[in-house]
Amino acid sequence: MRAQWHHRQETALEWRIRQARLPERWALETFPFKDQPGVNKRQIMSLAELDFIPTATNIVFIGATGVGKSGLATGLLLKALQNGYRALFIKAQELFDELYASLADRSSRKLLNRLARVPVICIDELGYLNIRPEQSNIFFKLMEERYRRRASIITTNLDYDDWVNLLGNKSMVSALLSRLRHQCTTIRIDGPSLREPQG
Repeated sequence: MRAQWHHRQETALEWRIRQARLPERWALETFPFKDQPGVNKRQIMSLAELDFIPTATNIVFIGATGVGKSGLATGLLLKALQNGYRALFIKAQELFDELYASLADRSSRKLLNRLARVPVICIDELGYLNIRPEQSNIFFKLMEERYRRRASIITTNLDYDDWVNLLGNKSMVSALLSRLRHQCTTIRIDGPSLREPQG
């Protein structure tokens, strides 16, 4: 009975990991904290208790390329999956492309409903993308529907003041940030790149 139960649990976890579309299975335990003085290990391990999920608290990692934002976000997502939560990892460009495609075939309501229901979403590499106004609008709608209901993790190389350059509409960005930051842990990583040049 116990072996059967364990097998069922493992199968369910594998299914959740596949559905989450994790790029890598980076665990927080393997993150090179000693090489990244810009990250507070105690703070990350506190977030790994996953209290941010039931409280619908967002996490935003801000920092230059290669400092470990995606690794930490993936580690938190994996921890959530291991604890029975459904989650989704999606590159920002891919998300904006999907949102735009849904406008063309009029499936955006269905897509928003699906994305709004996922307990934890990680939007990775929100940066210097070419975004049309209608993509900004539907992204705002998504974040509005997740506000105070679901937790979102965002990794970005843009500080909050620069989001208007990405999303365009100043009053909409202001409304988006007031929701996003209302219940939010912002982690600015000011440290060296962890990507060593090869050769």
